[in-house]
Amino acid sequence: MLMKADPSSTLTPDDDGTPVSVKIRERVVAARKRFHSNDNIAAFIEPGELEKLLDEVEEKMKGVLESMVIDTSNDHNTGDTARRVAKMYLNEVFKGRYLKQPAITEFPNAEHLNELMIVGPITVRSACSHHFCPVIGKVWIGVMPNEHTNVIGLSKYARLAEWVMSRPQIQEEAVVQLADLIMEKTQPDGLAIVMEASHFCMAWRGVKDMDAKMINSVMRGAFLKDPALRREFLALIPGKN
Repeated sequence: MLMKADPSSTLTPDDDGTPVSVKIRERVVAARKRFHSNDNIAAFIEPGELEKLLDEVEEKMKGVLESMVIDTSNDHNTGDTARRVAKMYLNEVFKGRYLKQPAITEFPNAEHLNELMIVGPITVRSACSHHFCPVIGKVWIGVMPNEHTNVIGLSKYARLAEWVMSRPQIQEEAVVQLADLIMEKTQPDGLAIVMEASHFCMAWRGVKDMDAKMINSVMRGAFLKDPALRREFLALIPGKN
C-alpha cells in the first residue's frame, strides 16, 4: 500500500536533516583548525546557524535532564530549564566561542607615549573547562608603549578580556590568550597581565574551600627583560605589593 508523504517531513536543500553542529564541525575540520573548548569558531558559523545551534543544544539538554530523572513535564521549576541553559551557554557565558572578536578601533601613538600604563582591575567571568563551574576574578593589564604602538581605548581592554574569558577556560591558558591578542593589536614594547580569580570547582564542589584563589601572570617583552619595570608594575597593583 502506498503511503502519502508527510509534508512536514520533506527536507529542503537548506534543511537536509544534518544537525547544524555537524555542519559547523565539518567546516572546522576541513580548514584543519582546532575547536577546543577555549577556541573561537565564529568564522565557521554561517548566518542563522547560531539560532539553530541553540535549538539543538536545547534538545540535547532536555535529554540530560531526563537522564537525571527530572520530571520537566510536570515540574514548574524546570519546564523551561533546557532552553534557558542553552541560551546561557551560547549567548552569554560561552559567547566568546561563537561570536566574532569585538570591533577595536586603533589609533597611532601620536604623542610618542613611552611610560607605563596600567588598566584594571577588570572584572572577568569565565567557566572551568573541567567542570563548567564559574571562574570569577579580576585582571590587571600593564602596557609599555613605544612610538609605533597602536593605542586603544581603555574600555576596549575590558571588551577583549570578556571575549577571551567567555569560553570554557583554564586560567593559565586564558591569560596567555589575552596576552597574545593584546600584543597583536597594540604591538607594545612590553605587556604584563595578572589575573586573580575564585574557582567554583574548588568552592562549590571538591574540597569546598571558599577562600582559595588562583593568581597567575604573563610577562612579555620589556616586562620579562627588565626586573625594575616588572617590580614597578606589581607595586602599582592595589593589594599586590
